[in-house]
Amino acid sequence: MGPNDYVTRVHDSIGGIDAALWDDLLVAHPDASPFMRHAYLMAMEHSASACPATGWKPVCISVERAGVLVGSCMLYEKDHSYGEYVFDWAWANAYQQHGLAYYPKATAAVPFTPVPGARLLARDAAARRALISALITYSQDKEMSSLHLLFVSPQDALACAESGMMLRHTVQFHWTNTTPGLSDFDAFLASLSQEKRKKIRQERRKVLDAGVQFRWVQGYDIRLADWDFFYQCYERTYLEHGNAPYLSRAFFAAMQSNMPENWLLFVAERAGRPIACSLIGLSSASAVKSQPAVAYGRYWGALERVDCLHFEACYYQPLQWCIDHGYARFEGGAQGEHKMARALMPVKTTSAHWLAHPAFADAVARFLEREGEGIHQYLEHLEQRSPFKGMPAEPQ
Repeated sequence: MGPNDYVTRVHDSIGGIDAALWDDLLVAHPDASPFMRHAYLMAMEHSASACPATGWKPVCISVERAGVLVGSCMLYEKDHSYGEYVFDWAWANAYQQHGLAYYPKATAAVPFTPVPGARLLARDAAARRALISALITYSQDKEMSSLHLLFVSPQDALACAESGMMLRHTVQFHWTNTTPGLSDFDAFLASLSQEKRKKIRQERRKVLDAGVQFRWVQGYDIRLADWDFFYQCYERTYLEHGNAPYLSRAFFAAMQSNMPENWLLFVAERAGRPIACSLIGLSSASAVKSQPAVAYGRYWGALERVDCLHFEACYYQPLQWCIDHGYARFEGGAQGEHKMARALMPVKTTSAHWLAHPAFADAVARFLEREGEGIHQYLEHLEQRSPFKGMPAEPQ
């Protein structure tokens, strides 16, 4: 075996990879996020949130060089497209109409978590290419219809494109602190147009006039009672929309035990009684030191209806906290053009796709070309709607 030869291993759980080795690969990546940590993905499995029973059969692909782990990727064999936030239902319907099976498919993603970042954890470009080759080979050997890498980093996107995979783009909305020395929320408001500044103040006033106050609690200070209340709100929000929650209470128990430093909780109270909350993810303290601190809007729920409470809990409180604590970015999650009015600006996100069927691969390639043109036009349209004073939005 030569020095550049790779050995591919297939594990039926992320538990097949040592946690320290996995996280060591992750933190070396410029686009690390806490949602790719070994503990987070392990919690998905052990809590029965992402497991074969829910249509997420875990497979961990690793590549070694000279006996050393140099690349790893979490893959899921899926019999549906729920919980992905990159929508391919039309592709599945087209397969069905032609008498072909779209499921099972292979998906490299963080379940239920549309946060862009590293999916291919690799030591170098050569290891990354070897990892992509291993993923495609696995999908072929298992007779999967397709392989999908969702919300990938720019580095991963480039490697996938060079390996012949098709790229697809969607749009999210993120707040980025572009004002040097931004001191507080009032200074942030001063950077907005008068119309947007007035609207935000009106929305915040409605919550305050309703007698609602907020407290925030972070990391190890989030008590069991706080986690219990959060889950009560989270579960109720899903049930009100006619769905069971994706994540179990056991998953959040694992977060409290194994990743408390990555969470920030805002609790809305009225007359001393909690009525709503939002849970925010925080970039890992162990991540690359040169990378900016990032907060991620994740979950929210309420037991009472208060006008504009959602905006306060999910945008204004987190933005105020980020400004006060020197965070450089707040990612608002999937979709939501309304977020622009709260100064979250359009950001292009990318996924990569491989389809086994040549004719369908050609058809999807043509579709993605047309869709890509539409995304470009959509971003140009959004540029004209910046909430900032005299500044167009700048899609990334």
